[in-house]
Amino acid sequence: MSFESLWADESAIGRNPDTGGYTRGGWSPTEREATHWFLDQCAARGLTVESDGIGNLIAWWGASDGPGVVTGSHLDSVIDGGAFDGPLGVVSALAAVDQLRAEGFEPGVPIGIGAFVEEEGSRFGMPCLGSRVAAGVLSAEKALQLKDRAGVGLGEALEDAGLDPARVGPSPLLRRMGTFVELHVEQGRGLTAPVGVASSIWPHGRFRFTFGGEANHAGTTLMEDRHDPMLTYAMTALAANKQARLAGARATFGRLSVEPNGTNAVPSQVTAWLDARAADTATLESLLAAIIKQATERAERDGTTLEVTPESVSPVVDFPAGLRDRLVNVLDGAPVLPTGAGHDAGVFSDAGIPTAMLFVRNPTGISHSPAEYAELDDCLAGVDALAAVLKDLAK
Repeated sequence: MSFESLWADESAIGRNPDTGGYTRGGWSPTEREATHWFLDQCAARGLTVESDGIGNLIAWWGASDGPGVVTGSHLDSVIDGGAFDGPLGVVSALAAVDQLRAEGFEPGVPIGIGAFVEEEGSRFGMPCLGSRVAAGVLSAEKALQLKDRAGVGLGEALEDAGLDPARVGPSPLLRRMGTFVELHVEQGRGLTAPVGVASSIWPHGRFRFTFGGEANHAGTTLMEDRHDPMLTYAMTALAANKQARLAGARATFGRLSVEPNGTNAVPSQVTAWLDARAADTATLESLLAAIIKQATERAERDGTTLEVTPESVSPVVDFPAGLRDRLVNVLDGAPVLPTGAGHDAGVFSDAGIPTAMLFVRNPTGISHSPAEYAELDDCLAGVDALAAVLKDLAK
């Protein structure tokens, strides 16, 4: 199948007709449908599929069972996300293997196509959940304690998907990942050429801010008598915006939970999740400290309380310079750029696997939105680039 046909098939799965977006949380019906589509495509190509306890998949081309070159990405999405973030890497990998086969290329080492689960963390709140567990960064015990917003535990979700929670843990799949190359849509406006190569991933983290107060009547409680955690949260969100701008960093409160969540009641508690990112660890730590300082001071004035809990923190990832430069040479001097977005590639790189990333241009810079987009010609250039890289690494 052509890239266009593959893309049309895959991108039709789970698309919301009202928004144009996708909601594919890990092990949800729409994510499972996309996974079954991937397995069908692998079967049609005679690829040998291996899986692990949490549901990560690698489909192999090549007779050898030794370490090989793995590409691919993820099929899950953020809530009401775009079509390209993740699936572009999986579809491009299938198309690149088709292209190499059509050319008569015979890989000297196996080539694998990976589909890794719950990369976005949109269901269980842990980004790169599948790769973190596979690499042993997140223990099975801690992973299985995770619950989604409906209170469904990870173990129950795995069982519903036909997976055995007892098998969750470090993955045997990583033993065969001699090299990993992830193709991904670029998620900002930093890439002006059709295809680029990643230099690094910014350090980033998710932090839960719990603001405690006192529930009371919205109509009878004097403003000066209130202990309103919503006010503390609101000022903290403004502080985060200001501090991030001053530091040239990123700070986003994108998720909020309010109790008791009544229109006519002062809240008793507000829980907000901060996503913070910066070009280096020192800047990220300084940014977080400044936000917490201002939030604490505001809580003292409001008569509220504050508790900050790190839910996930990812260090800076500098991709191996030798592998990065090799890809640049293969691609005739493709531009090199960092990214503020997290990826499975970062987890695998930290696990000691030689890892690189290719980016496909995003003309608007919009991502995690139904408006996410890449031109067809750029996607095809990405397939050509990935095929050239795989050919060089697997010769």
